[in-house]
Amino acid sequence: MKSTIFKYTLAIGFLFFLIACSVKKDKFVNRNFHAVTTKYNVLYNGNVALEKGLEELNQTYKDNFWEVLPVERTSDAEEAILPGQTKNKNFERAEEKAVKAIQTHSMNIAGTEKNPQMDEAYLLLAKSRYYENRFIPSLEALNYILYKYPLSDRIYHAKVWREKVNIRLDNEDVAIKNLKRLLKDDKIQGQDLADANAMLAQAFMNIQVKDTAIAALKIAKEATNNNEEKARYTFILGQLYEQMQYNDSAYAAFEEVIQMNRKAPRRYVIQAHAKQAQQFDYTKGDTLAFLEKFNKLIEDRENRPYLDILNHQVGVFYDKNSKNQPAKKYYNKSIKSVSSDKYLVASNYRNLGEIYFKEADYKSAGKYYDSTLINLNDRTREYRKIKKKRDNLEDVIKYETIAQKNDSILSVVAMSDFERKAYYDNYIVKLKSEDDRKAKIAAEKAQKEANLQANNNNSKGSGLINPNTKGKDIQIQNPNNPSLLPPGMGADNSSFYFYNPVAVEFGKKDFQNRWGKRPSKDNWRWSSEKVESNSIDEDLKNNEADKDSLVIAEKPEYTADFYLKQIPTDSKLLDSLAKDRNLAYYQLGLIYKEKFKEYELAASRLEQLLKNKPEERLVLPAKYNLYKIYQQISPSKAADMKQQILSQYPESRYAQILNNPEVEITDNENPELVFNALYKKFENNQLREVFVEVDEAIFRFAGEESLPKFEMLKAKIVGRLKGVEEYKKVLNFVALTYPNTEEGKQAEKMVQMDVPLVEALDFGLAQPTSYKIIFPKTYPYGKEVKNLTDKVAKYIKDTNAVALKSSEDIYTLTDNFLVIHGFDTKDAAISVLAVLQLHKNYKVKDKVYIVSTEDYKIIQMKKKLEEWILLNK
Repeated sequence: MKSTIFKYTLAIGFLFFLIACSVKKDKFVNRNFHAVTTKYNVLYNGNVALEKGLEELNQTYKDNFWEVLPVERTSDAEEAILPGQTKNKNFERAEEKAVKAIQTHSMNIAGTEKNPQMDEAYLLLAKSRYYENRFIPSLEALNYILYKYPLSDRIYHAKVWREKVNIRLDNEDVAIKNLKRLLKDDKIQGQDLADANAMLAQAFMNIQVKDTAIAALKIAKEATNNNEEKARYTFILGQLYEQMQYNDSAYAAFEEVIQMNRKAPRRYVIQAHAKQAQQFDYTKGDTLAFLEKFNKLIEDRENRPYLDILNHQVGVFYDKNSKNQPAKKYYNKSIKSVSSDKYLVASNYRNLGEIYFKEADYKSAGKYYDSTLINLNDRTREYRKIKKKRDNLEDVIKYETIAQKNDSILSVVAMSDFERKAYYDNYIVKLKSEDDRKAKIAAEKAQKEANLQANNNNSKGSGLINPNTKGKDIQIQNPNNPSLLPPGMGADNSSFYFYNPVAVEFGKKDFQNRWGKRPSKDNWRWSSEKVESNSIDEDLKNNEADKDSLVIAEKPEYTADFYLKQIPTDSKLLDSLAKDRNLAYYQLGLIYKEKFKEYELAASRLEQLLKNKPEERLVLPAKYNLYKIYQQISPSKAADMKQQILSQYPESRYAQILNNPEVEITDNENPELVFNALYKKFENNQLREVFVEVDEAIFRFAGEESLPKFEMLKAKIVGRLKGVEEYKKVLNFVALTYPNTEEGKQAEKMVQMDVPLVEALDFGLAQPTSYKIIFPKTYPYGKEVKNLTDKVAKYIKDTNAVALKSSEDIYTLTDNFLVIHGFDTKDAAISVLAVLQLHKNYKVKDKVYIVSTEDYKIIQMKKKLEEWILLNK
């Protein structure tokens, strides 16, 4: 009986279930069944997936605190995915659940949705698409909610999200209009009110209306109950005040973030401290309080993930106060801290480079600038500025090295014998001290390695290595597996020296420190083998039998004679060193003045040049450049230098410029004006005239900064008039003589890349595409050339041959070509030439050739007309 009742009950329950499953019936059971199933099954799982996706997004998202933060932490819109792809499986799952809810549980009956959870489903669909940067599909879902569910309790939420999408689609005007209308509705409140104002602030920030953005953001900050959002909005307010130069308001906003303490995510608190540090007055501020505050922050274990930021700010503090050593220390600490902020890393390297540059350590500065460039966006203005400075440093490093090296040599040459001996004795004392320090560090490192190996060894009888045992009573760490030991080795003989790799390595270093590098052969200790140690073992010192045969020698670097023998004495070599040094000082003065605007450094180099009594050709340019520098930094010195030039060189061009500054612009002796005039002639094909004039200009402007320009112009003219072989020679000269100028680098590139391509060309290799008729003529012309050009022009006019054109092409210094262009085939050229030679109106008798356009280019570039004639006989 009971089983019968159970069967009937089950059948009736199943029948009711089938009735409730129907989405076509507007019944109480149907509506509630689908509503409950949608909310607590499908949408619940979808929202869980959405939350997981947001957690992952927040973990991977990195704020750029160097710019004003967006109000929402989300992925970059530029990272849009392709159709069929997804970056986050959780968002994909959330979308699938939303679609399933709509497809399975939607009750659209007579045009009205009867399932009250469908607006939630479409909202989930829109959000999942939004976080995948699929903004158009997301907007479609949101618009559907606004159209189909105008009475939904989530209508304000949907409206805010629609404007979020519009902002991401750069429709700020539409978003602002809609959000303003929405905020006029008094019914919007709570988180929707906060989100609407936050989005309105973002829209105004995007169009750079910062004051209105501030007003909206203040309302959002007060309306939200989310502490993360409150901290973020307050921090953004500080950034906006900072941009508008309301420094007091910015400081107060950042202080408000700091006072939130653990209610705010730590990243905002630390960045707020950093922002306040950027506003610190390094001349009038309380430096003790500043350091106390940041030292406390650095010592706080909670701030360990942010040591890169904190150490950078302390480094900036010392940098601004011109305390270079502590600044370097903290910048390097910031670099060593693992940082995901590439611009912060770049800033550390840049600031270190600037410090080394001011200290005249240009090699180190160059290395730090290289590291800066690696971490900077190569599309920014800052990148280009540092790249230019780094490129200019190549010349600085070269000339500073020459100046310092040659100065050092010449200063030692100028000393007396006694002074030289004392100089090198003092140097050797410092060298020995440094070597001892390095040896001590190496010994300590070996001891640490031995201790580490001993600590890691759990085998019985293992012990530490004492570097002072010199291989005696040293125990090795036995492997756990005795079978891995060399033959004959076991636990009972584990103290054998050569089976301990750390002991062997230490022994090698100790041997080299004592003896230097010795050949592996008999009698290696004899004096004939050039013993290079500063001491020998105690047992050798006590060995009387070896006393006469062994030499207790020092390293050569520890003796003054080693250096004294290397001092040059040849007068020609010394003169060459002095000239190179003086030219280096002159170049450095110009580089610092023109390229870096470092007038103090420029003046110091040029002053040193004049103290060195350089060759006469450098004296006047150096004094004139010093005059220009002193105009910037010391007017009184500028007046003195001007007087020196006028009194000592009254007839010079520089004196004329000083007496009449307008001369610098209008004088024909100005190298820049002369070059511009010559280049204009070159462009107008006046090659023969420029060929002569450029040589005169090179002679006239020897020693000028613009000289490489004239040399490069000469190379181009030589290439046009004398061919690729001569062109290559002149380019080589420019590349080797001016290697650090733009022209020298360009010439080197052309020698390496362009010239070989021309040299590889040869007659007959390329398929002809067109032909020319050429008449070789000697320049200057006689009457016969005028007759020829008239006949060619008459033929073109008579035949109305639009495709044909004639020109006079320069070939060499003494030869030209009269050329008829425009023949598609060789037969067409032969036909026209036959008419010119045989027709009674022309009767051309001049020497003439028909040549392909490809061969004509080779003739011009290589000057090989005679070779071409021989090949085509």
